[in-house]
Amino acid sequence: RDVNYPVYVQRGLRTRVGLIASSAAPAHRYAIIADATVALHHSEQLCAEFPIDRTRLFTVPPGEVEKTRERWSSLTDELIANGFGRDTAIIAIGGGVVCDLAGFVAATFMRGVPVVQVPTTLLAMVDASIGGKTGVDTVHGKNLVGAFHNPSAVIVDPDLLQTLPLPVFRSGLAEMIKHGVLADADYFDRMVSALPELAGNTGAQTAALPELIADSIRIKAAVVAADERESGLRQTLNFGHTIAHAIEKNAGYEMLHGDAVAIGMVVEAEIAERMNLCKSGTTLRIKVAVTRAGLPSAVPVNLAIDAIVAATFGDKKARAGSARYALPARIGAMAAPDHGWSVAVPDHIATAALQAHRV
Repeated sequence: RDVNYPVYVQRGLRTRVGLIASSAAPAHRYAIIADATVALHHSEQLCAEFPIDRTRLFTVPPGEVEKTRERWSSLTDELIANGFGRDTAIIAIGGGVVCDLAGFVAATFMRGVPVVQVPTTLLAMVDASIGGKTGVDTVHGKNLVGAFHNPSAVIVDPDLLQTLPLPVFRSGLAEMIKHGVLADADYFDRMVSALPELAGNTGAQTAALPELIADSIRIKAAVVAADERESGLRQTLNFGHTIAHAIEKNAGYEMLHGDAVAIGMVVEAEIAERMNLCKSGTTLRIKVAVTRAGLPSAVPVNLAIDAIVAATFGDKKARAGSARYALPARIGAMAAPDHGWSVAVPDHIATAALQAHRV
């Protein structure tokens, strides 16, 4: 518990969601906001955990394209139309899109109501559900409109991952690898050792998965607790994301987030080595890890490199006209602690690094 709310990680917790949520966020009415695909598999059981006469399910079509101000507006309008008020708690059930979107609804509805996060993708379990960042995308970039709003609890049941398509499951491995790179070399090595099994067809059933998820969450939670509002250390969690967000934008948000982060980590480690900020060989170690996870490590040939570089300036991490990056010093440590953990990167270096890892 490095953050000021409980995070539960255990197989089978989906049968205790109502009990945990009612204790962490007692409310008269519960609004369950769920990904429509997830709802097909799990909503009947999860809804049954709450009072039938005081609970309503709201579904959101899957995909990053739904994480918009328009979808936020329609959800808040639906809540009001159905009589929800200040005595409401939001239960978010889904992947990163629903975690961010439902969290933003909770942050803003009636000036803020409690939210309990029940992530159903690996990426959401180790990243989107932890840290209190909520928000929606705009045409200019990802997560540019949002708020910090901590959940009342996070409920992580690795068994929920067994219905995930394999590419979506593997996408979450990128954030786990990232946590090892930025803060824990031993964890990185454990992840790399486990990747052949984790990336396989039955990866969600891997015996070590709950512990690896819990340790990944601990790494992120410790960083968040030290810098809740992202004014310093928390920026290290953005490793891989400046390039990743630019790639996602240029790919029309049709690429899985973890796939973009995998490419972003390789490119940004290359940037760090070219700027003499990073131990030689770090890029190769990261590239080996993401490849073993079944993730891409190269920039798609159909994306223009100059357009990717231009898009980094629209990222919310840009400052004073410069694209800033969180860069590694080596596996287990990040660079620039004396400069707010972020580095201004000249365009020509970013361009060269992207070209070095082009398909």
